[in-house]
Amino acid sequence: MMAQYLALKEQAADCLLFYRMGDFFELFFDDAKIAAQVLDIALTSRGEHGGAPIPMCGVPVHSAEGYLARLIKAGCRVAIAEQVETPEEAKKRGGSKALVARDIVRFVTAGTLTEEALLEPRRANVLAAVCEVRGVIGVAACDISTGRMELEECSADQMGAALARLGASEVVASDSWDQAPVDCVPRPNRSFSSDEGETRLKALHGVSTLDGFGQFTRAMLAAAGGLITYLDHVGRGALPLLLPPVAREAGTHMAMDEATRASLEILVSSTGTRRGSLVEAIDRCVTGAGARLLAEDLSAPLTDARAINRRLELVSWLHDDPLLRGDIRGILRALPDVGRALGRVVAGRGSPRDLGQLRDGLSEARRLHDLLRARSDLPEPMVSLLPALSGHGALTDLYARALVPAPPTERSQGGFIAEGYDAGLDELRRVSGNARRAIAALEAKYRDETGIAALKIRHNGVLGYFIEVPAKHGDRLMAPDSGFTHRQTMAGAVRFNALALHEEASRIAESGGHSLAAEEAHFEDLVGHAVRAREAIAATAAALARIDVAAGQAERAAEGGWALPRVVDEPCLEITGGRHPVVEAALAAKGDRFVANDCYLNTPRPARAEPVEAPPRNAHPSTSSGWAGGAGAGTSRLWLVGGPNMGGKSTFLRQNALIVLLAQAGGFVPAQAAKVGMVDRLFSRVGAADNLARGRSTFMVEMVETAAILSQATERSFVILDEVGRGTSTYDGLALAWAVAEAVHSINRCRCLFATHYHELARLAETCDALSLHHVRAREWKGDLVLLHELAEGPADKSYGLAVARLAGVPAPVIKRARSVLDKLEKGRAATGGLAAGLGDLPLFAAAIEAAEEKVDALRERLNGLDIDALSPREALDLLYELKAQANG
Repeated sequence: MMAQYLALKEQAADCLLFYRMGDFFELFFDDAKIAAQVLDIALTSRGEHGGAPIPMCGVPVHSAEGYLARLIKAGCRVAIAEQVETPEEAKKRGGSKALVARDIVRFVTAGTLTEEALLEPRRANVLAAVCEVRGVIGVAACDISTGRMELEECSADQMGAALARLGASEVVASDSWDQAPVDCVPRPNRSFSSDEGETRLKALHGVSTLDGFGQFTRAMLAAAGGLITYLDHVGRGALPLLLPPVAREAGTHMAMDEATRASLEILVSSTGTRRGSLVEAIDRCVTGAGARLLAEDLSAPLTDARAINRRLELVSWLHDDPLLRGDIRGILRALPDVGRALGRVVAGRGSPRDLGQLRDGLSEARRLHDLLRARSDLPEPMVSLLPALSGHGALTDLYARALVPAPPTERSQGGFIAEGYDAGLDELRRVSGNARRAIAALEAKYRDETGIAALKIRHNGVLGYFIEVPAKHGDRLMAPDSGFTHRQTMAGAVRFNALALHEEASRIAESGGHSLAAEEAHFEDLVGHAVRAREAIAATAAALARIDVAAGQAERAAEGGWALPRVVDEPCLEITGGRHPVVEAALAAKGDRFVANDCYLNTPRPARAEPVEAPPRNAHPSTSSGWAGGAGAGTSRLWLVGGPNMGGKSTFLRQNALIVLLAQAGGFVPAQAAKVGMVDRLFSRVGAADNLARGRSTFMVEMVETAAILSQATERSFVILDEVGRGTSTYDGLALAWAVAEAVHSINRCRCLFATHYHELARLAETCDALSLHHVRAREWKGDLVLLHELAEGPADKSYGLAVARLAGVPAPVIKRARSVLDKLEKGRAATGGLAAGLGDLPLFAAAIEAAEEKVDALRERLNGLDIDALSPREALDLLYELKAQANG
């Protein structure tokens, strides 16, 4: 046995091997040690190998899914080794001592799960493959639980952003690629062949050309080849559901890098969970498929105005008709997960219950179709979805006749084919039922004949049917002429058999075996019908998910008083009364209200009255936002926002980024009104943390993210920057913040919100015509700091750092000492002109660059004209002094 195990373990490689032994999956050696620690189960030992006991542990087969889920979550991969022949077949093959043959039937990995118990209902489970072809990165991604497959290509510097958008549970890449993603699963390089990928896709979908699915580049096809080869490997030759591939075109979705996604907490919060994320605050979907599609929409907002407006039209229609919306959501709420049930059926892991879910889900889709078709005011997007909700009448009728109302999850015991579907099966069941009644009659007969009232006919898996009497009556049935045959003696009972019982038991076993075989044959036939209709069923599941997303978005908008945004092509941003959806929800849970604020970039600001000073209120007052004298002001695309910590700067920055994201994802936004100019790339540099695994400090992480923004942001991008330069010395930080603000203003020329504590940056307003100054308002009242969370125009008057420190609980003596140090520093700054002394004399950013380039060019011309071989050592030294003097000006 151990030789068989070791041979299988060699095939399993770095996977934990679940080795089937009877009713348990056993693990040995290091696999057992790892599993015992992760699963918190007992580690034992058996026998010896190499003179040492063999560590082992095991899990019951019937509850293996729960253990698999914990192992996968812990980052393990598992190979399942099952018995591939019966003990009887093994004896025929090799005699009474022959070992039952086993083989690995499947690899269970994070990206290849289909079981309902192993998947999160509201989160897609994506497997991705990446490769490089002539400097271009190909990406293939699929969710095998639903079959959706997408292919795309990108530049090498955009691979991280593409994988961050996909949020893949598992990534495979070539084992010979130096630039492969960290923690990827290495696969042979030959798997990533564009020719092989094209051939496999054609064979998979039974076509001679892929042109009907879209235009796919060699990089896309190579990645697809690697993906399908890996799926073939983990499924041991059995491929899961894979729908025709969809080509994702470059530039059709808003680009966001990994840092931006983490900063905005789109799908997971800073704690690594869904709680506190944007999707949690937005999600009002009533189906798992809808929630997964919503997460996909938020991960990849659109940049096509027509596609965005189609989504908004559908959401708006449902928003304006709450009664219809309620009816639709009521139907959707009762739906099973059709897409994932189909995935399990096509992958060969389906159950009678999955077929029942297809029946019920497709029937409800038809009911929804009939409800909507009766409407005369359907918007065009809903009209285009209607055909996918019908067309399954023959299949649902077949399943309605063939399956019982509530099919079981296991098919091994039968009982899922409805009575009346198969007359032969009904007869087998009748014979089996009659035989059981005959056994009950035999029990009564034997009691009368023997006079033993305690006599019972029982059944177990070893003996089958047997007669059991208390031990004190055993001798009476032991007599040779009694008609009973002794089978087993127990401590308090004796067991017997009889000819009539044996005949009835044989009839039960025979009819039961035939009925199970008949049900199994029907199951395979029913599965075949679903497999042949898989693309149409998947289209229905997709249409149901899209309707659920639209209805959920409409429900969230009605619940929060959100506005329908206007998405336009001009690079502007007009937000009136904007709020942060996650923060607002958190405050509402505590009974507080969010303070809304406006944002106007690259567009004239409406005139607002000067806010009237009022006595301090609580930390989150209910108030309308306002401008301090914004009337008649010009346009600006860069806002410099100052003010104290905890005043709401970061919230203001993030809420506007999220409003842009939500608008381009096709939903309402948390604002009174919003006009959003199309954003091609969204960047967020808000907060940072050490990345010790890559040897980067907080400041290094901040600079890497800032560098990405400065090199990639275009005039159509939207950037939020918070406290650039805070991780180094005051002078270095101010210099960097100054230069970054100038570059964003003069070079990138994008819409940008820039929060800072450097008051000196206010001097930039003198030279940057598209920059305006703003601050979050705060007041000190009787020694206490009151944060108003309102945005006003103009620079911040002070930082209130000591007041915030006092709020945080810093001891009073420390605050007092800090105040004395601050007084001295401020007097020194006043005397010397402060940190910003002389900055007003700096040339503009572009002029400074031109001057530097001119200086460098002059030196280059002088050097290019030299004949170095003709110089003597003395001449060379003199020339170096001369060039140095020239470089220093």
